Amino acid sequence: METHGAAPSYPALVGSGLIASTGEEVAKRLRSSRCAVISDTNIAPLLADRVKQSLTSSGFQPTFITIPAGEKSKTLGQAGAICDQMITTRLNRQSFIVGLGGGVIGDISGFVAAIFHRGIPHVQIPTTLLAMVDSSIGGKTGVNTGAGKNLIGAVHHPSLVIDDVDVLKTLPRREFNQGFAEIIKHAIIADAEMFDALKNVDLENLAPLIRRNIEIKSNIVAKDERDRIGARAILNFGHTVGHAIERAGDYREFLHGEAVSLGIVAACDVSMKRAGLRRDQRDAIVDLLQKFELPTQLPPNFPRENIFEALPFDKKFEDGEVRFVVTPRIGSAHLSSDATMEDMREAVDQL
Repeated sequence: METHGAAPSYPALVGSGLIASTGEEVAKRLRSSRCAVISDTNIAPLLADRVKQSLTSSGFQPTFITIPAGEKSKTLGQAGAICDQMITTRLNRQSFIVGLGGGVIGDISGFVAAIFHRGIPHVQIPTTLLAMVDSSIGGKTGVNTGAGKNLIGAVHHPSLVIDDVDVLKTLPRREFNQGFAEIIKHAIIADAEMFDALKNVDLENLAPLIRRNIEIKSNIVAKDERDRIGARAILNFGHTVGHAIERAGDYREFLHGEAVSLGIVAACDVSMKRAGLRRDQRDAIVDLLQKFELPTQLPPNFPRENIFEALPFDKKFEDGEVRFVVTPRIGSAHLSSDATMEDMREAVDQL
């Protein structure tokens, strides 16, 4: 399928056995022979050889760069180290980058592609459900700082996204389930029909669901590529509190999707107060999150005060004004400036 709209258009291929045809698909779109494949210590042992074989058989000369798995690798220092390695191996402005991994790899490989020689092509091969339905689409790249997530980054759209659904079979259950937090978010903000369908989703045939989520996200991104006018901001539903929970747990307590799940529950509570969301719809959302074994309550000993300390660092706070995404009903969402820090405090207290 093709992403489209005001943002640059690029193909997102979704199907079975696509890793084997990586080289062939890349060759249709990129002329350069030299590339860096950036992966992590979890994914490289599983998939690097297959990607290397496919690229080399299509005439490419890949350099493999492996970084430690996990959110802690998403730093400026790590991005700089990758650039240094690329320079040492004589990659240049005619080269391109392949990101092979989950959301962390997609974010940092995309960021390196955006800054190396002021921008070179980026191919995404997402290996998690969350990355396939969310982070690989839309061109947002970035690294974290001590103050918060993705505060340093660039909008740099990929040239190609390859979603091989077969790799999802190797995902640990918890890693697989966290992808449904973003899928449920998409349903809440844009597709009530998909929300109902998720109650009986076919886990053996995920390609149509992945395609639908790519469609939802790319349509929203096309209206507001650089996240300036508020249309794209609705994708942040659940993320204001979710990012603060991730940071409060030092990025170790919860996976991204798990933190977003908790953030969705908090956003629903704020939405009941500020947007007229009905209690039965809020409960239906919580039930659906629980169906995919996603957390809907914080552990009793979680450092809640740290969540409030992290909130003001969120990118969605502008000039001290809270820009919070609310849902009046499943299938719709908008940006609100009515929500207050007190509303968020109350919502977190109830988690």
